Amino acid sequence: MRPKLFPAIFLFGLLLLAPSQLLSQTPPIIGQISGQVRFADGGQPAFNVLVRCDSINSGFCGQETTDRSGRFRFTGLDRPQYTITVRVPGYIEQRQDVELATSPNAYLQFQLRPDGTAKLTASAASTVDANVPPGAKKEYDQAAAGLATGKKEGIEEAVKHLEKAVGIHPNFVQAQLMLGTAYMDLGQWEKAEVALNKTRELDPKAANALFALGELYLRQKKDEDAEKILLQGLETEPRSYQAHLSLARVYFDLSSKTKDETQARPSLEKAYDHVNQSLKINPELAQAHLLKGNLLLRVRRAADAQHEFEEYLRLDPKGPFAEQTRTVVEKIKKALESERKP
Repeated sequence: MRPKLFPAIFLFGLLLLAPSQLLSQTPPIIGQISGQVRFADGGQPAFNVLVRCDSINSGFCGQETTDRSGRFRFTGLDRPQYTITVRVPGYIEQRQDVELATSPNAYLQFQLRPDGTAKLTASAASTVDANVPPGAKKEYDQAAAGLATGKKEGIEEAVKHLEKAVGIHPNFVQAQLMLGTAYMDLGQWEKAEVALNKTRELDPKAANALFALGELYLRQKKDEDAEKILLQGLETEPRSYQAHLSLARVYFDLSSKTKDETQARPSLEKAYDHVNQSLKINPELAQAHLLKGNLLLRVRRAADAQHEFEEYLRLDPKGPFAEQTRTVVEKIKKALESERKP
């Protein structure tokens, strides 16, 4: 049930506290499966590879794409046995069965080996260019190594290689996508938009390109454009917790553009729905707990907001908003204690 909405001022501005209602509860976490995907030849992390999780008894339960370090994670798993599958065109399909009944946490490693049909780089797109010239592939691999460092210098070096890769082969879907996200990391919005839209032209069903473009519009405060693109991406990948979180942020921003709570209510309700959907898929997503805390403060549910802020601090104790959140938690505690005094 959606919360009844009342006016309030929320975190990272002035703070208005009021009595709480019921403590929100996150679903119990039975187990998680995490791991890393690498190329067998050279050991480089496989970026943007689609990883699928199936329960042996009940079938499909979700899919994720690897980050720049080749890592993935499935959380909140409530079945004893799962199969994790990694499929990349041009590479041998990889599968591993996991038993969570004996240990709630499992860590897997996958090594991608060419199947002999093509020598391709890893891809999360639904279609992959099978005719990537060796020169473009070499530039792409060097870019992936630079991005894996996570440092600005590495990203800047990666951009140079990716620009060469798409110069050699303009239809290189994954290079265009990686170039777009690298431009975003450097704050080069116009170049990022061009590269991501090029990716969409090459593969209209590339959900990652849609999600990245939605995040780009969100950072630029183009909320209506972000909403449209993110909804389109969720039609293809409905279980992307990051996309649900981004969409929740869009609606939160839209609600903040008006002081009229009646007008803000529809956007706030949509934000609440999507942040809950994000947490349902990934209960340990720290930023989602932070946003949910803001939403609960907005509807005057201070104790519930405190619970979400404490979850954020538990999951990301050194996060960018950690100190500010601790201050707010202390203010909530003092206000609630004051209300309980006769």
